[in-house]
Amino acid sequence: MGIIDLTVRVGAPRERVFDLARSIDAHVASTPGTDEQPVAKAGGLTCGVMALGDRVTWRARHLGITQELTSRIAIFDRPRHFRDSMVEGVFARFDHDHYFEEDGADATLVRDVFDFTSPLGPLGRLVDAAFLDRYMRRFIEQRARVLKDLAEGNDWARFLE
Repeated sequence: MGIIDLTVRVGAPRERVFDLARSIDAHVASTPGTDEQPVAKAGGLTCGVMALGDRVTWRARHLGITQELTSRIAIFDRPRHFRDSMVEGVFARFDHDHYFEEDGADATLVRDVFDFTSPLGPLGRLVDAAFLDRYMRRFIEQRARVLKDLAEGNDWARFLE
């Protein structure tokens, strides 16, 4: 079981940052190294901004393997918090909590808590320790940097029309 806890300060209003974090299109833009793409599957979304109960299936290349993972928005409290939880995929389970706290007039503290369990019991824990924890942390950090750049710049509006 791994837990990644990351906080980033974003110089943008909380509502904007919250909505960008739920945008499927912004997610695609924030994950260029894995070629993440939403896949039309079982009534899931492929574009737009997710809300409570929405599902999205992602096809991506991680660690050299193309895989699919379906997650659902399980908790939703705009603009403070939402959770996406794995419904189907390679992990035994995961919950990704996104917290948004105002930090001054036009800034937001964004906290990502990614709580996951790898498959295969003890073998999965060895994989976590060997490299998966580090890999997932870098992935979440990169995504946070791109969302920060989008929210603080002028490109955010194209994802929230």
